[in-house]
Parts: sequence; structure tokens; C-alpha cells
Amino acid sequence: MKIGILALQGAFIEHAKMLQALNVDSFEIRQKKDLDQPMDGIILPGGESTTMYKLLVDLEMFDIIKEKIINGLPVFGTCAGLLLLAKTVHNHSNPYIQTMDIVARKNAYGRQLGSFRTVSSFAGKANVPFVFIRAPYVESIGKDVEVLAVVDDKIVAVRQGNQLATAFHPELTKDLSIHEYFIDICKKAIS
Repeated sequence: MKIGILALQGAFIEHAKMLQALNVDSFEIRQKKDLDQPMDGIILPGGESTTMYKLLVDLEMFDIIKEKIINGLPVFGTCAGLLLLAKTVHNHSNPYIQTMDIVARKNAYGRQLGSFRTVSSFAGKANVPFVFIRAPYVESIGKDVEVLAVVDDKIVAVRQGNQLATAFHPELTKDLSIHEYFIDICKKAIS
């Protein structure tokens, strides 16, 4: 199993460390040719969604990644990655990747000072730590989207087919359960 991690900006190194702890190989995606490598899944990390989008377009990777996701490549988007996947971002005009039938709100908890940590349930597993940094949340979902986590009546983790998205940063904790969940999606997609 090999996972590509978008490494243009944001918390990509932390995702690689989580995968390493799970004995899963990963590689950084920094330029178009990196997308030629075989991969069983891709991670779109947290960071700044507008910057990531611009770099994806400028480096001619946007259409390739979107096509791979549409064709079933498992994808895990955290924070900015969730925004990139959202069909609609309520308070932002960029047309991002738009493969997930969700409406998201950017910077929904405010600026950096609105960052916080909490513990909640994820996909039925209790006591999972969540780290929110200038986080979005999901305002509404389409009929094929499963809600995996809610915090303070806000949807913060969703799944649609092979797509997983969290408004928070599981890579900034020591808990491996959400990355394990994503690897399970990848394993099922292979078989």
C-alpha cells in the first residue's frame, strides 16, 4: 500500500508520520510527474485552501487529481482538504475540486484565535481527539454522504464513497484511528 500526500503547503509531514506509524508507505506530491507514481490513496492536508488551489492549477495537477478522485481513488481531505473536496463552499467563490456532495463554511470558527481541541466520537469510536485550526464545518450534505462526527451540533467529518473529509486535523494528535479508517477505505478499494 502506498499513499500520495499533497505536499505543496500545509501539514503534509504530519500525515506522513501518521502513515509511518501505521507501517504504510507514502510519498510527497509536489509536481505533476509525482502523480504518475502508483498510489492507493491520496491525502489533501490542512493548510490554506486558496493557496493550494492556485498551486494545483499553476502546476497543472488540478485536473489530474480531480479525475483520479472521480475514477475512485480514495482521498482524505483534512481542513483545507475538506474545502477542496466540497461541492460548494458557502462563503468562498473558488470552484475547487467539488467531488463531495457537501456545502462547507470556510473559517467557520473564526480566525487563529478560534482554534481549539476537543474529544468526540468518530464513526462510532468514542474519545477521539480533534484539533481545530481556523476550521471549516459542513453546513449540509447530499443523500450519499455519511456523517461520521459532530461537534457542538456542527458536522465535522463526512464520508462519500471513497472520499473522507474532516474539518479538524487528526494528524496533529497521537491517535491513529482516523488514518486507520482511511487506510481501510483504501484496502477495500483495492480488493
